[in-house]
Amino acid sequence: MFPVETRFRIKDDLAGIPSVEERRALIDRVAHSSQFSRSARLRDFLQYVGYGSLESGGSEIHEHTIGVHVFGRSPDYDRSQDNIVRVNASELRKRIDRYFETEGAEETLTFSIPRGGYIPLFQWREAPTSSAIALPEAQGLTLSTDASLESVAKKPVSRKLPWAWLCVTFVLVTVCCIQWWQNRALRILTDTWAGRPVVSEFWTSFVAAAPETHIILPDASVTMSEEITHKQLSLWDYIHRDFPGSAHGSNMSADRQRDLDTIFGHNIVTLGDFAAAQQFLALSPIAPSFHLSLARFFEADSINHANMIIIGGRKANPWTALFDEKLNFGLEDSDEAASLCVVNRHPLASESARLCPSIGQNYITAYSVVAFVPNPGRTGKVLLLGGTDSDATAAAAQFMTSTDGLNDLKAQLHSDHIGYFEAVLKNTSLRGAPFRAQLLSIRAQ
Repeated sequence: MFPVETRFRIKDDLAGIPSVEERRALIDRVAHSSQFSRSARLRDFLQYVGYGSLESGGSEIHEHTIGVHVFGRSPDYDRSQDNIVRVNASELRKRIDRYFETEGAEETLTFSIPRGGYIPLFQWREAPTSSAIALPEAQGLTLSTDASLESVAKKPVSRKLPWAWLCVTFVLVTVCCIQWWQNRALRILTDTWAGRPVVSEFWTSFVAAAPETHIILPDASVTMSEEITHKQLSLWDYIHRDFPGSAHGSNMSADRQRDLDTIFGHNIVTLGDFAAAQQFLALSPIAPSFHLSLARFFEADSINHANMIIIGGRKANPWTALFDEKLNFGLEDSDEAASLCVVNRHPLASESARLCPSIGQNYITAYSVVAFVPNPGRTGKVLLLGGTDSDATAAAAQFMTSTDGLNDLKAQLHSDHIGYFEAVLKNTSLRGAPFRAQLLSIRAQ
């Protein structure tokens, strides 16, 4: 996608400067378009910087003031530790671009928010230029004499011209063949669908279920705080930013409270969880439609209308609490194993009620849980992945993006179509090698 700035120019005549009323009306049209209809926070962001630029006469609008007035941060919050404004500004710029490429394609006035600042830059669309060359009028032009025509007719024609055209044609054909071959090689290299129909079928259907698809990374700060306080942080407190807050408890010492404040001041994602997200972002034909965000910056108003890929178990990603009670398989702490274990709430005769990771002399065994369910509004799809450790979570993501994994699911579900399900994967590895996932138990939803 090319930036808006490359497609437009600023009118350089004073008469072409848009009025305040024109700019305000354009901001309102964009803010109330379909691009912002389901994201009230981004709409507030746009109107704050848009109206602010009109009222301030173009003076700078600072990240700190946006964080306070739009995202409800305290006046003394640390921007170096909390980048919520920068993360949402990136998404805001994308949606503005999409508006002017789609429903706003006929707008004569446009704007963008250049990187490095938050002041909208208003521009007129550049009028298309004609490639035709005007010919001079033929009035008064006459041929001098018949003799002139005769002299021209008798002028010998060069025999070198056809050979020159043949050389040029040969060069052009050669260049086209080289470019075709290079494009074909690049397409084969980057097209993750090549020879993988089951992957194409599942993921194309997944993203088509709703207008947006969010990949929600876990928040390792939650895991660390729960291990310190021995208290689970509720989704309600997490959504309303009441952390550390009520999670401290009344008996928490001042030093321990400061430790928790420091932990929550950082956005922490483990390498395995990030590797899991990369598996989905490598699905090149649909990757541009994914929105990657940290759990603490995900907006609750997207829950009922968007697709979601929620990475991490309940201990690391509070958003899984929306689905935990409806699922048979889950992840729970085990004091006995001193780690997370998979719990099977209603085991079948051949299944274990609890599966915990183990480490042998030359191998490691871990487990992960995968659930494919509708979103709460039943207007989109949700994929949940969590492991007894972050490497097991990455193995689950690899399973769900591989031909072997999805074919295994179809076989176990006894269906040509992968419907809603939940499953447990057993992940084994020789020391130093990546996990290899094996489908252990499955339930159709």
